[in-house]
Amino acid sequence: MAPRTTKRPRKNAVHALRLPSERGLPENIRTIFAICREKLGFVPNVLRAYSLRPDKFEYFRAYNNALMLGESGLSKLEREMIAVVVSAANHCHYCLIAHGAAVRHLSGDAALGDTLVTNYRAADLSQRVRAMLDFAWTLTVDAEGTGESGRAALRKVGFSDEDIFDIAEVAGFYNMTNRLASATDMRPNAEYFTAGR
Repeated sequence: MAPRTTKRPRKNAVHALRLPSERGLPENIRTIFAICREKLGFVPNVLRAYSLRPDKFEYFRAYNNALMLGESGLSKLEREMIAVVVSAANHCHYCLIAHGAAVRHLSGDAALGDTLVTNYRAADLSQRVRAMLDFAWTLTVDAEGTGESGRAALRKVGFSDEDIFDIAEVAGFYNMTNRLASATDMRPNAEYFTAGR
């Protein structure tokens, strides 16, 4: 008997699951989608995916915004770099493309964004950023391996304990979203591929 094949989603599909009609979504979600279209020109597919669970939509959005835009000793760019490195370790197609685009945009350096996606160790990084990304990578591939030596390496390059918490929290969040994106075969928006180039 021939092996069973799985049909790939349409080229413009959000992911492998069927989403509800946008017209039937709660007003708060439709409003956010309209704001995304106005500011970005598109609705990120991760937000479209959360339309499957409207009661969790705002929790996800609020937590993501607090994590990536809230007060921190980490810059927005550094947080996006963590997202890329975690996503590289997890081979998360959606997040590599989306956050690689964010790194290109925030840094003004297309080569940096592309290099982080393929191998952050090949990028020209400061000791601070390399230590941060080493910690995020280790936390992703060998959580027990982070230990006191990993925290000490972060402190040595100037990270506070609050910063270490933030590095771990960003890495932990993207480990979760990577798994969600992979499990649903979430597709990157076409706009991400050319952003920041």
